[in-house]
Amino acid sequence: MPGTSLFVPLLKITNNDKSHSSSQTPLVEALTVSALLSLATLTIVQTLTPADPLGKTVRFVKQLRGQEKGNLTSAATVATSVSEYERLHSSTAAERNSHYTRLVNSYYDLATLFYEWGWGSSFHFSNRHPHESFEEATRRHEYYLASKLDLSGALARLVGGGGDVDSNGTGSTAGKQTTARVKLLDVGCGIGGPMRNICRFTGADVTGLTLNRYQVERGNELCRADAHFVDDASADSPRVRCRSVQGDFMKQPFGDSTFDAAYAIEATCHAPDRVGCYAEIYRVLKPGAIFACYEWCLTDKYDANNPEHVAIKKQIEEGDGLPDIASTHHCLQALKMAGFEILEERDLVCDDYGGWQDPKTGEYSLSKEARRHYRGGKPWMLPLMPSWNPFTQRFQFNWFGLRLTKYSLKIMEFLRLAPAGTSRTQILLQSGGMGLARGGELGIFTPMYMMVGRVPLDKK
Repeated sequence: MPGTSLFVPLLKITNNDKSHSSSQTPLVEALTVSALLSLATLTIVQTLTPADPLGKTVRFVKQLRGQEKGNLTSAATVATSVSEYERLHSSTAAERNSHYTRLVNSYYDLATLFYEWGWGSSFHFSNRHPHESFEEATRRHEYYLASKLDLSGALARLVGGGGDVDSNGTGSTAGKQTTARVKLLDVGCGIGGPMRNICRFTGADVTGLTLNRYQVERGNELCRADAHFVDDASADSPRVRCRSVQGDFMKQPFGDSTFDAAYAIEATCHAPDRVGCYAEIYRVLKPGAIFACYEWCLTDKYDANNPEHVAIKKQIEEGDGLPDIASTHHCLQALKMAGFEILEERDLVCDDYGGWQDPKTGEYSLSKEARRHYRGGKPWMLPLMPSWNPFTQRFQFNWFGLRLTKYSLKIMEFLRLAPAGTSRTQILLQSGGMGLARGGELGIFTPMYMMVGRVPLDKK
């Protein structure tokens, strides 16, 4: 294989070193080969692909060093923020719900940098179809939700119902009417990865809402940096076609009937009250508008009397900044109570993606029957399942990777390349990841329970 000759001199030195015991030599050889393979792969990826892992890592370290320079919403230091987060999660669900803004801000103060570095700018999961890259699956998952928003219908209502609106958003009776007039709301937008992708896909004007100040600043920075989202300033169009706004989605800073459609991607799980959250979304939507979302939920397989299930639920809550996790039935009933007409609901985890799925239920399975139906698709939780492949992020979830990550960050803290408390943050995130992976394997948890609701045309 390319580059193998680089390892030969080092391996000879290792083999000729009589001071090493025979039990130590294989481990040293394995670690040496792993390190050199990682270095060679990093060089190839950096040189021949647009991935830029070195650039991302340099930016990550710079962001870590600047994290305590006015970028925290919840506390003055990372260590204080971690302590407050851990204190809240040692309390009851009722207390976490009453202090949800502090809980969510503490979590995203700590997690956002790691998410962007290791996952990208879209903080959500998706099943991967055969021959689909991680990035392609992410965009498809977002576009699919956007396709549920009936933007053509929204545009037709904007033009007063006169004339047809074609697939490009052109109205025949009112001059050129494009979807740029349609105003979308992204509820819980993070740093705006889905917001920017959906803006590209639909051409609509998108406003993202997030509680965390750093996410607002980072999201707007990324919007301004991409020429696609910048328009020539005019009376009829905003300077930037998508933007982030700081605010609480339980008390949104928008007037009644402001938006033509809204969506939420794995965000409203942070709400302390689903009915209240959905009711606020209902309030800011116009009559006839669609709201579509992917929810984090417990499935019917969850058993509150099963100790392993309870432990997994707690692990997900602690590792992902959640006051509590609701069931699919609770979320659907809450959407109805908020006033929406239900158009569609289902768990997308069970959609056919060509993976190891039970042919009857569509759920992840390791049975022989499921393996026979395997066509190369990958389940949503695969990136969180441990692997000994050092070229994937899954390496961090094996016992060695967990320790390597922890002590690497402790060294960075000691060298003041990262603020104190960074290693504790990563431990929380890794624990949450392992809970998600196990919850997905058992089928007791889903990150993509899809609900589509419509505001009645006679909305008061």
